[in-house]
Amino acid sequence: MKMISVGFCLIASSLALPAAGFAQTRPSTMNMSCAQAQGLVRSSGAVVLGTGGMSYDRYVARDGFCQRDEMETPAWVPSRDSAQCFIGYTCESRSGRDPSPP
Repeated sequence: MKMISVGFCLIASSLALPAAGFAQTRPSTMNMSCAQAQGLVRSSGAVVLGTGGMSYDRYVARDGFCQRDEMETPAWVPSRDSAQCFIGYTCESRSGRDPSPP
């Protein structure tokens, strides 16, 4: 019973911390070579990456990481060694082009 009380206290105290305390920075393509950025997308399957300033997006390795009503669109991003690095794909809405029901 004592372990449950300790666990509850730890959880409760962590919820009281400000959200900024948990903020994580997303990896930036600007700090990676093109090959490193491509490798990260390929190994993760899907990952949110910063692309400079406040700009970011979710990049995927293939369409299996997009939702059923989305399609893959090729994506190029700036990297440390390339202004236009093919990183993989983003998932874009099919905009009603998918004849199958949701």
